[in-house]
Amino acid sequence: QVHLVESGGGLVQAGGSLRLSCEVSGQHRRIDAMGWYRQAPGVRRELVASITSGGMMHLADSVRGRFTIDRDNAKNTAYLQMNRLKPGDTGVYYCTAQVYVSDDDPLSYWGQGTQVTVSS
Repeated sequence: QVHLVESGGGLVQAGGSLRLSCEVSGQHRRIDAMGWYRQAPGVRRELVASITSGGMMHLADSVRGRFTIDRDNAKNTAYLQMNRLKPGDTGVYYCTAQVYVSDDDPLSYWGQGTQVTVSS
């Protein structure tokens, strides 16, 4: 059974930084793309950043220049470094990963979410 375990959320003042981690655990063949979504109250879940197994990154316009995403394939872990945080970055951040558990198509897995709160 594959699980995504997130860590690193918390409360920070505007202008501060946080680093989120997401580790894929459980038996699997390989991990394809990984990414982070966030959801604020009353707002649709939105993609913040994603990274392929080869390291190709995508960042939402709202976070480009402030956030970076990277991964350590040996540790099955992706990271979201968030700098110059703004109150508008507040929300629950969810990690997602496309995981091959067999030779069939990859399955999508989600973490439990971690709260990020940025105070003004």
